[in-house]
Amino acid sequence: MSLPQQLLLRDLLKLRVRCSQGLDRGAGVAGWMHPPAHRLLGWVSKPSAFGDRRLVWRLDQLRDVGELEVLVKGEPADTDTDTILQLPTLFDAALLDRRREVIGTVVDAVVELRTGRILEYLVSRSDPRLPGSSRWRLSPERIVDQQPGQVLTSLEDLDDLPLARASVRQELMRRSRRWRDQVQDAGTRFEQRVEGWLEEPPWDAPEPRRSFWEPEDDVRSDDEPDDERGWDARQPDRSAASRQAEPWDDQWDDRWEQSSPPREERRPPRRAPRDDDDPWI
Repeated sequence: MSLPQQLLLRDLLKLRVRCSQGLDRGAGVAGWMHPPAHRLLGWVSKPSAFGDRRLVWRLDQLRDVGELEVLVKGEPADTDTDTILQLPTLFDAALLDRRREVIGTVVDAVVELRTGRILEYLVSRSDPRLPGSSRWRLSPERIVDQQPGQVLTSLEDLDDLPLARASVRQELMRRSRRWRDQVQDAGTRFEQRVEGWLEEPPWDAPEPRRSFWEPEDDVRSDDEPDDERGWDARQPDRSAASRQAEPWDDQWDDRWEQSSPPREERRPPRRAPRDDDDPWI
């Protein structure tokens, strides 16, 4: 077991106290502090379940902190419940805003064990005994004034403090608020884009496509170049091309005649002479 640098007061009060003689001195019930200096001086334990007897331990008597108990050195101060209730404290005090309205309750504190200095207080909006309730961090510098049972601040609301532990309800509210902000930002960006598109000049209308043939192409003069006369002027004259012989036609005919075999002249077969035919006729 070792002594941590920082510890929550509620965690210290949950542990049972065991003295150097090995005796169980009971669990903690309250903290002993000096409010003007925001310093924890010690804590109070209840040695038995019956009776008003209380034991007060100084913070410098703490030696080790375990999972279930703490070890102390020396003897405690013996007192009773009435004396403990008269000790000044800020724990379980009402937290007031700048309008002096109650916005929460001081329920815990983060303590530096070596010096006893309270680093920050923990504030609850609802009953601190409810499991899973939220905790907000209140630094001593934000406390304007303190009175028995009251802590005055200049806060507007409890949400002005940083959140130390969120409850299920508080976490759901925080996430829904973040989602709502994201939706609003997305809608604002979309509106800005739409306004930008509306402010842009309209696109230039495309030029109408010209057809291949128009009626005015027939009345154009022949002196105009081909690009201005239209598509029909660029078409070749098929009838003239058919009447004019191409230079390679003769050459192709010569090759065809050379490659083809010579034709044999066929003569009619002679009839054999008969006996009754006159050779002179």
